[in-house]
Amino acid sequence: MRRETTLGKVSRDRVEEMLLHIGEQGEKLARVATSGAAHSDEIKARILSTFLTLMNFRDNLDRSLQRMASGRGMLR
Repeated sequence: MRRETTLGKVSRDRVEEMLLHIGEQGEKLARVATSGAAHSDEIKARILSTFLTLMNFRDNLDRSLQRMASGRGMLR
């Protein structure tokens, strides 16, 4: 998905699909992290790392959308 956005040739439907995926995965991860179950330090680190990955991808997607809107244009 990151490669698609980097190339700047992503349809609106695909962008919406990516944003939905990021949201769904973040929600699942939040449920696991706040479930009340005791997690090992390794699992806690993996949860935080995955959150960071999702946030970075969302940030990259937002920047790519800004570039496309200001210059190249988005596919329909």
